[in-house]
Amino acid sequence: MAFNWFKKSASEIASDNKQGEESNNEIEAGSPANGNAHPTPPSPEMDTTVSSSETGDQTDTDPENASCVGASDSSTHKQAGLFKRLKSGLSKTRDILTTDIDKLFGSKKQIDEDVLEELEELLITSDIGVQTAMALMKTITKKAAKIEGPEALKETLKQELLSLLEGIQTAPAPRTTKPHVIMVVGVNGVGKTTTIGKLAARATAEGGRVLIAAADTFRAAAIEQLTIWAQRAGADIVKHKSNADPAAVAFDSMEAALARDVDTVFVDTAGRLHTKVNLMEELKKIKRTITKKIPDAPHEVLLVLDATTGQNAVSQAKLFHDAIGVSGLVLTKLDGTAKGGIVISISQALNIPMQFIGVGEGIEDLQPFNPELFADALF
Repeated sequence: MAFNWFKKSASEIASDNKQGEESNNEIEAGSPANGNAHPTPPSPEMDTTVSSSETGDQTDTDPENASCVGASDSSTHKQAGLFKRLKSGLSKTRDILTTDIDKLFGSKKQIDEDVLEELEELLITSDIGVQTAMALMKTITKKAAKIEGPEALKETLKQELLSLLEGIQTAPAPRTTKPHVIMVVGVNGVGKTTTIGKLAARATAEGGRVLIAAADTFRAAAIEQLTIWAQRAGADIVKHKSNADPAAVAFDSMEAALARDVDTVFVDTAGRLHTKVNLMEELKKIKRTITKKIPDAPHEVLLVLDATTGQNAVSQAKLFHDAIGVSGLVLTKLDGTAKGGIVISISQALNIPMQFIGVGEGIEDLQPFNPELFADALF
């Protein structure tokens, strides 16, 4: 009797589990994240919009998003964690600016010509850039007589770098219009789509209503990725079919944002090689289209750059800035594989503030740029 009851119970449990798995598969197949779930629009120019209420909030199944929305740690503990990740991300540069500077002095206590020459080489190899390195060397040379030992030199460098960064950084202008439109640009592979997703998650966590415009219509994967990010962040998304006119997506997004009383709009854009004239002309067209619908928009143009590309990031920044006018920078992949001096080099070369830096894969690893924390983490 007991054995028969066990067999029956096990059979029922297995049956229940199978039904549950089939039910879950049906949900996944119908989910917008699947990529095949959305019906083909009736015409190439037809707009497909997905709101957070239609797709369902998936934050409870996503550990990254859970860390963004449901943080239980104290602000002090969280700040310490962010600083630790920042220090880890700047490990290459810190090794140059600490260990190598210690070696420069050897048994010496004062700075001489040999130390100055080697210091200049170290600064350049840290991706700080030639112009910035020269400016720093001029200051160090003037103060050389008062600098005794490596620790004093490190502190002097730290204060000079902090001064340079603070001179460029400006406080964000108060948002006086709604929606606040942010156009995000950058070449393929820099982490642009992921950055938009993380920024959207941050904005919704702060209580704002967010809409994402999937205007990179030349890369189907970008639209799919943004759809998933919109679900995670609880944001709306406006998208067209692949290879549709990006400016049309931007226009429809502005209309949707106004109709839905959206607080912030993030506009994704194509990122083919920045040397191609067509890309820059396309970005200009998107910008003009946004302005036609909302006269003072876009209110910000964020350029996403990959820290691992070193000085190539500076040339990219110059081209984008000349074409459409960049208002802020986001530097990704500052995870220990890149030299952090590029932050200073780019900001100095273009006099554009650094707004965010990415020091890891998690949502919380995209940090608002803090010059003081950055300088502390370098030494």
